Amino acid sequence: MKTNIQQFGFNQTLIAVAVLATCGPAHAEDDEVAALIKPDRASVSVGAAGVSGDHRDRSLWGQYNGMREDDAYFLLDFDYLTRDDQTGTWVNLYGRNLGLDTRELGGAWNKQGDWKVSLDYSEIVKRDPRTINTFISGGGTPTPTVNTAGTPGAGTDLNLDLKRKRTTVGIDKQLGRGLQISASFRNEDKDGARLFGKGFACSAAWQNNAGVCTSATAWGLLMLPEPIDSNTKQFDVKLNFAREKLALTAGYYGSFYENSYSTLTPQIAGTLNNFNSVGGTPITDAGLLGILGLPMALPPDNQAHQFYLAGNYGFTRDTRGTFKASYAIATQDETFPAVFLADSPTRNLDGEVTNFKAHLGLTSRPLQKLYLNANVRYEDKQDNTPTAYYSELGQLAPPTPTSYTNNPSSSQRLVGKLEGTYQLPYSFSGTLGIDYEKIDRDLPVATAKPGGLNVLREQTEEISYRAELRRSISETLNGSISYVRSERDGSDWYQVTTGLVLPESSLPANQVYVSTYGDRERDKVRLTADWEPAERLALQFVADYGKDKYTSGGATTDRGLRDTDLSFYSIDATYQLADAWKLIGYVSYGDQTIHINHSTGYRLALNDRTDTVGLKLNGQWSEKLSLGAGVSYTDDKNRYQQLQTNMGLSPGVPDVVFRQTELSVFGDYALNKLSSIRVDLVHVRSKLDEFTWDCATCSPATPFTYSDGTTVSLQPDQNVTFLGARYTYKFR
Repeated sequence: MKTNIQQFGFNQTLIAVAVLATCGPAHAEDDEVAALIKPDRASVSVGAAGVSGDHRDRSLWGQYNGMREDDAYFLLDFDYLTRDDQTGTWVNLYGRNLGLDTRELGGAWNKQGDWKVSLDYSEIVKRDPRTINTFISGGGTPTPTVNTAGTPGAGTDLNLDLKRKRTTVGIDKQLGRGLQISASFRNEDKDGARLFGKGFACSAAWQNNAGVCTSATAWGLLMLPEPIDSNTKQFDVKLNFAREKLALTAGYYGSFYENSYSTLTPQIAGTLNNFNSVGGTPITDAGLLGILGLPMALPPDNQAHQFYLAGNYGFTRDTRGTFKASYAIATQDETFPAVFLADSPTRNLDGEVTNFKAHLGLTSRPLQKLYLNANVRYEDKQDNTPTAYYSELGQLAPPTPTSYTNNPSSSQRLVGKLEGTYQLPYSFSGTLGIDYEKIDRDLPVATAKPGGLNVLREQTEEISYRAELRRSISETLNGSISYVRSERDGSDWYQVTTGLVLPESSLPANQVYVSTYGDRERDKVRLTADWEPAERLALQFVADYGKDKYTSGGATTDRGLRDTDLSFYSIDATYQLADAWKLIGYVSYGDQTIHINHSTGYRLALNDRTDTVGLKLNGQWSEKLSLGAGVSYTDDKNRYQQLQTNMGLSPGVPDVVFRQTELSVFGDYALNKLSSIRVDLVHVRSKLDEFTWDCATCSPATPFTYSDGTTVSLQPDQNVTFLGARYTYKFR
């Protein structure tokens, strides 16, 4: 974790210290006052840590913390801050996790109110938590070789790591009274591989399409790690101007992405099996094998530029206006490899999307007890990418019944808000508000492939009403209750297959309506409260409930997303056991259900329930010894209930369950005023049962198996114990 030292406003602290020194007893030797007057500090922390189990036991716990592969680690941190009284300059240096591959290193040099220069460097490695056993050679390169040899699970384990290295340079300069410029540059390199793959299923249509497949039922699936070697550069320049009533910020932001790999081309050696290869039959369809061996395009180079102007103006003491305007252009003009567009006169998409945004806002206090807030936002996104015909296999082709163009899509969005808050008697306040949103979208061009969509909408409108009652400025009880009601509808529907615009009443039965386009009714209720029933006890309550109901199609359909509901409740408590001991606890419950119907055959009730509870105790055992302990528990379950047509309720697929219990204790002992020793002990028990990769509830337990015998699994029950000790020395 980075610690940014903010210098602005420090003069006020010095003035406060000086006033206290003149009005009260002298405390020149007090450590806290001395730290404010002369905030120089320097410390170094050195230690070691050990972790139990192997990399499978730590695959969940060690995804990002750099402690998955080895059993012992070196810990090193340092911090340095000093100020030169003669020049008024500050130097701040820091280092975090220098013994791990999640290290951070940086510093800043600045003169208060004049200039600042900073440099930060960080690394992080994301390790895939799953165990991949494969016969593939060259996994994680652009040209892996897919070998089929032996029994699934008897290959070599492949670890997929993705490492990021980020360097950021920043400069700030005060140019004059009320004028400041700041600039930053960030460079990030990504290197490694992540889980990826490809598959294909032959059908009668593909069998009849120039003999692409010789069978209508053959299919295969391959695990092909995506090779990653990319670079992203970001530039950010701001010019800030401030006067008594006016504040302005003008700036530029640029992003440039470059990928060293343009294609992933597997080489298939040997015979593949139909999915799942456990008991599968060999794939002999030469057409299918040829398709599985085709190259795949990887993310192309792209760039984006944004120019913006933002500010606010104080018309009076009680009325202020805000505004912002920005224009952005994103392009993707990398030339694709010839293997994808061999027949094209140009292999450049020439993609371009522009985005113009404007915002106006006004806050005012026309009456002593009345506050008003209003704003309006407009967004115009234009996709200027030219259209071109492409064949089913992705190659440029003349217009034929089996070829289609890409589909550039533009949209305009208008959002408005009006809100008023009135101070009521007995420390109550009431708020009423209304929100409006309108979106206009381009309909698909006639030559674009439908892509499985039935009906779309050109325009949607949504209006929301909000009401809130809040009580504040109370010594023991503060709280609020709010209610939001939203209704969304829109224009007539565009039937993709026919190109006709029809009202809902004229559409064929059982259409599937895209949820983001459909009519929706939304209700949300939120209750919050802060309560101090006793001097040492403080409680915080939060309760949320929301429900969405999708009504597009009326009686003509019950397909697609039908409704959702969400509830969340939490309690946080703090109890001061004694002057030096504090107990903190929390408990929360969340439940979300989505009812969605397939176009044919079945209906689903998708439920996600999460329960969490935690308790922490911190205190001062003696003048030199600080102690703490904590326990937390999380239970998250995803259920997939399925109702099949004419078959009643079925269990559907198995539940996905994640449970984790964490126990932690620490002790910090001060050897003297300059040095201390800290010991941390953490034990984590995790359980993840997910049928998608490793069905532990299946009989027998079966890992996911690809057509070449590659298996992907995860140890469902994991136990990790971390023991770390640090010695910290603070220099004078």
